[in-house]
Amino acid sequence: MLVSLSRIIKYGIQSFLRNGWLSASTIGIMILTLVVFEGLVLFNHISGEALRAIKEKVDISVYFKSNVPEDSILSVKRSLESLDEVKETKYVSREDALKQFKERHAEDEAIVQTLSELDDNPLLASLNIKAKELSQYESIASYLETPSLRDLIERVTYAQNQIVIDRLSAIIRMSNRSIAILTTFLVFLAIMVTFNTVRLNIFSSSEQISIMRLVGASNGFIRGPFVVEGIIYGIIASTISFLLLIPVIQFASPQIGRFVQGLDLTGYLGANWLMLLG
Repeated sequence: MLVSLSRIIKYGIQSFLRNGWLSASTIGIMILTLVVFEGLVLFNHISGEALRAIKEKVDISVYFKSNVPEDSILSVKRSLESLDEVKETKYVSREDALKQFKERHAEDEAIVQTLSELDDNPLLASLNIKAKELSQYESIASYLETPSLRDLIERVTYAQNQIVIDRLSAIIRMSNRSIAILTTFLVFLAIMVTFNTVRLNIFSSSEQISIMRLVGASNGFIRGPFVVEGIIYGIIASTISFLLLIPVIQFASPQIGRFVQGLDLTGYLGANWLMLLG
């Protein structure tokens, strides 16, 4: 058994070396396919992280009428936190809102002077609400329209944010669908390239195969070297494409990290090297 296996591997390597140009062209096509595949995987990760960062900034704010007591607002906060759709809520009192406003406009003397001349705080208390998923903001906005809450609320910013939420949801759906289709196509292409190369090699070795059959070689012994040859194609192509990917990631990671907060391509490579290796 071990002797037969060693011979199969030996003949597979010999066939790979004998068909040098065919092997090189096949590996070249597979490298190109795998590089594009790895690029799509990285693009999917980068776009996912970018969209996640944007999602974290999307919320809806509920502004309460100036005469609504803090206890009532905190009661609304607790009721919102009991909803399955709500990830978190943050209460901003009128005093905190005024303090934040002053900090943002500290260099604008006109605004600072206007605020100092006012007898009362013009800002309203609010709740900032984050949903677990973008699609759940509409449900939360509907909840805020209930009669028991409507009399307490001055305004809700969902209408202003709805366009951003809808567009972002559409981008996420389209991105996931496109990546899935392209990845499936590239995997199919890599398989077909390898299959057709091995098939062409079998055809060119038809005379040798006939002789092996005449001397009583089994089907497994005849097919084995071609399987080994296909495995060699895959190992070499995936290794080279992965080695090409490493310097690209090392260069691109800090550049892209400036625009996408929290993105670490080097860490992603370390955690997913086996998948990227093909």
